Amino acid sequence: MKSKMNTNENTKSRIKNDHIVTVLVCAIAIPLSMSLWIINIIYTKYVAKNAGFDEPVVISPARWLAACFIPIMIAFYGYRKKSLNLSGAILGFFVGFVLTLSNFCFLATLFTFFISSSKATKFRPHLKRKIEEDFKEGGQRNWIQVLCNGGMATQLGILYLMDVGAAERPIDFLNYYRASWLSMGILGVLSCCNGDTWASELGTVLAKSEPFLITSLKRVPPGTNGGVTIIGTLFSILGGTVIGISQYLAILYFSDKASWDNAPPQWPIILFGALAGFLGSLIDSLMGATLQYSGLDKDGKIVSHSSKTVKHISGRNILDNHSVNLITTVIMGLLMPTISKTLWPII
Repeated sequence: MKSKMNTNENTKSRIKNDHIVTVLVCAIAIPLSMSLWIINIIYTKYVAKNAGFDEPVVISPARWLAACFIPIMIAFYGYRKKSLNLSGAILGFFVGFVLTLSNFCFLATLFTFFISSSKATKFRPHLKRKIEEDFKEGGQRNWIQVLCNGGMATQLGILYLMDVGAAERPIDFLNYYRASWLSMGILGVLSCCNGDTWASELGTVLAKSEPFLITSLKRVPPGTNGGVTIIGTLFSILGGTVIGISQYLAILYFSDKASWDNAPPQWPIILFGALAGFLGSLIDSLMGATLQYSGLDKDGKIVSHSSKTVKHISGRNILDNHSVNLITTVIMGLLMPTISKTLWPII
């Protein structure tokens, strides 16, 4: 009886806290979005006009509100669920703000990446704790991890906002070249990140056999940088596919129907998302096997530093995991637009 009463009290307390959080988020998001909207009006009407810029655009207050409210909610959710620490939540809000303000399709892909990768990180944590030296409950990504995974996408989002504006466009390299190039760059970055996360977080604990090193094909312990499995590779493709599907559906829903005249079919976005997930995981594994140090300590955990008690497995101590993630996202952000604009007419 007492257990049931405690459960009811906990439920009521959680609901009350959720209501308080909602009020606080609104109290922050609404004044912030209105202030930014007013600044936008002043800038476009006076500063930009006097500077001679052509047709300065005022972003609607609804988009400013969405760009403030939704990322705050996502950042708070991530912090509360321990997917982000405080610094990661703050920087995550900025990443979400830029991508939401520039294009709602980018928000859809970012949201899909954040939710799915967070769930993957929390899958079978008791197994990951045994093989990971720096295991953290829930992931608890800090600002460095957020920057290395979302920094390239944020830069592309800022370029999109400056060049295209706050608008949704279908992928059409003939009529909307720069918008399409930047959109496919962001798709490449987030598909790569999601595919790599799914491969490492799910493939590591679901594989029935030890992974093999991608450079030598020798069997290595689970968690080794550059170690790949068949199921992990499939998860990298599936993770990228999910991002592609989310962007495809978002384009169908949010993009201006008037811009669809003579636009090519949009379904190849799904295929390019899958390709980005696979290529991103492949590039990450190649760098991990060669430029990251992997060793086995006395407790049987994979470590990234050398010492007398650590047995060397592969790689050199040149890059850490954050550096590999950052370089991979930069490569994919530049590579996927090139691949897609070349292959889109063929598909």
